[in-house]
Amino acid sequence: MPARTSKAVWNGDLQSGTGQMVVGNNAYTGDFSFKSRFEEGAGTNPEELIAAAHAGCYSMQLSAMLAAAEKNPTSVSTSAHVTLQMVDEKPTITKIALETVGVVPGLSADEFEQFAQDAKAACLVTRALSGVETVTLKATLEG
Repeated sequence: MPARTSKAVWNGDLQSGTGQMVVGNNAYTGDFSFKSRFEEGAGTNPEELIAAAHAGCYSMQLSAMLAAAEKNPTSVSTSAHVTLQMVDEKPTITKIALETVGVVPGLSADEFEQFAQDAKAACLVTRALSGVETVTLKATLEG
């Protein structure tokens, strides 16, 4: 499997500086700042990118597990909400809440919940973020 690379450049001090993140081979470029990370300013931040990576990885993992069981999904949509709080005077990701909605013909809500929980345990980004104290999941089957 290939290694994946992204890049970030920060100019200036923490409070008044600015930065830019480039994902992959210019697939996405986004500005970030102190305000976009720790307040409500314009731009993105590392936590949003972690959330995007987690949501994408989880959706793919759940879809793969459903397909392997011959329960082909029409769609799987996942959002990830990353909570950043101060712990021991250091900004820390303390919680990630995943919410997934699947459209899977012929599957019961209980079966979907089991697949969803299994996918949470198998998702490589969930495993990479194992230092996060709480990772929750809400799974909803539609259609």
